[in-house]
Amino acid sequence: MTKIFSFTFILIFTFQIFANDPFEEINRVTFDVNNSLDNSIAKPIANGYKRITPDILEVGISNVIFNIEDISVCFNNLLQGKIIDGVSDLGRIIINSSLGIGGIFDVASTLGLKKHDEDFGQTLAKWGVPDGPYIVLPLLGPSTLKDSFAMIPDAFLSPSIFIDHERTVYSLKFLDLIDTRARYLGLESIVIGDQYIFFRDAYYQNREFELKDGLIEDNFDNFDDFD
Repeated sequence: MTKIFSFTFILIFTFQIFANDPFEEINRVTFDVNNSLDNSIAKPIANGYKRITPDILEVGISNVIFNIEDISVCFNNLLQGKIIDGVSDLGRIIINSSLGIGGIFDVASTLGLKKHDEDFGQTLAKWGVPDGPYIVLPLLGPSTLKDSFAMIPDAFLSPSIFIDHERTVYSLKFLDLIDTRARYLGLESIVIGDQYIFFRDAYYQNREFELKDGLIEDNFDNFDDFD
């Protein structure tokens, strides 16, 4: 336990010495490369996937992927001390894997077990580890030093680690990437101004939303002062 706290302290000290975006120059280069690859490869494949996949099958595929993700979500909720949410996630996995036929149908949600969204990056944040510098990862996109490091434990919480068949593992990962990209088709139309800054700010806002479990304060009430 002492080693864990010592390691966490080192992470906090290391991440705090960095500014928000000290690597902007190289980040912009990586962003442009990622954007080009997305437009030439990922986006056309995602469009084809949407075109040939019936809506009911697409929903089923998304549900299976969400069911797999619930394993990592469950562990991270427990690590964050959210015992009730962690037990709920375990219930989702059991119900959807059985009654939902491997997760094809989201029976758990209809029974009132809410879908959560947790990862090890959020767990580290709960433990007091700051973001560190903003980083654009090749192919993977926006991240931070903390969230990049957190991808390693999350990978070990993936069920693919238990599947002793490389073709199945790669097929699942490929399907996950395509399904995820397909869900974001059309969002390009809302991008305004500098694309790099837009995606960076959107990433931080989304992470704040996730860290606070959607409980974000707004300032819309301030507009009442102008009435």
